[in-house]
Amino acid sequence: MLHNKFWQAFFALTPLIIFFLFFIGYAVFLITLFHQVPEFEADQDKVPFAVFGGLGTFFFMLFLAIFLSLASLVFYIIHAVQNPNLQGNNLLLVWIILFIFMGSISQLLYWIIEIVNKRNSTG
Repeated sequence: MLHNKFWQAFFALTPLIIFFLFFIGYAVFLITLFHQVPEFEADQDKVPFAVFGGLGTFFFMLFLAIFLSLASLVFYIIHAVQNPNLQGNNLLLVWIILFIFMGSISQLLYWIIEIVNKRNSTG
């Protein structure tokens, strides 16, 4: 699984895509909430159930983004440890520190620099 091109690209790109979709979903939630403000003011006794439906989708996307980011972090740390090009120098430690502190951006850079470029230069 570590050397499969699909999973390498999936774990490099998906957390960033989900992150942007999360903010798009949040913007849609806020826009629909602002459009319903006159209805909320007219019937102050009714509970606005539309707000809770939007919050459910919001939290689902949030937990999906967290889960995929953690899975991607574990995948790329294991890949870096097993990468023979990084053995014997401090580059392995640098990549792992970048993974922990920079998140998905560093995983995308690792995929581009260490996997795609090395694959293209050897084959």
